[in-house]
Amino acid sequence: MSSAVDEAQAALSEPLHRRAFPAGARLPGERELAGRLGISRSTLRLALGRLADEGRLRRSAQRGCFVPQEVVGEPPSTLQSFSEMAAARGLRAGARVLTQRARPADFDEARRLGVAPAARVVELRRLRTMDDVPVCVDLSVVIGARVPALAEADLTDRSLYATIEELAGIRITRSSYTVHAGACPADTAALLDLTPGAPVLIGDELSYDAAGSAVLLGQSVYRGDAYRFQADLFRPL
Repeated sequence: MSSAVDEAQAALSEPLHRRAFPAGARLPGERELAGRLGISRSTLRLALGRLADEGRLRRSAQRGCFVPQEVVGEPPSTLQSFSEMAAARGLRAGARVLTQRARPADFDEARRLGVAPAARVVELRRLRTMDDVPVCVDLSVVIGARVPALAEADLTDRSLYATIEELAGIRITRSSYTVHAGACPADTAALLDLTPGAPVLIGDELSYDAAGSAVLLGQSVYRGDAYRFQADLFRPL
């Protein structure tokens, strides 16, 4: 049995290795896969179990086996835009604009950004993808006076950090960033191909330029199976 399982695992690994199934795709059913490989369904289940243990497949008792989403992970202590994270992994970043408008800052936004209440800000909400697979929905609130042209800029499939630098010469160099778990709201779940209430990771940022002045507030809602946060931790001397 072990030899048959080994062979089945190798046969299943080959199309996974060459990405015959895109990230997030569901594999054919057990009956079809077993027929293709000429093995029993019990042998197939053992091979699929091994691949799931290795993290190469994700199993659902109700829905079958899926190719895991590409996991987005920030290098330790390195500030990267979503586009830069994708490029570092050889993936194509995408962005579909959901909201782009100038409006007055609310009281909390004004306090955190260090501007007057009701000062002009630009709100940008986008669906972010990697190789066309939905990964996160991000909301950014940028100080309007610092990047006046942002409300009219084309931000489809473009990095916000890079666009701010191009339009205003402002380079974001630091971000105060926190991550917490949450339940996905219904409107965001539909965009990320999740069920409402599914677990998500929520990243909140307050980003600054080289002079230490605030530039933007941001919140990104990531699929729970598509994001990993890393940090260097040190004990005090």
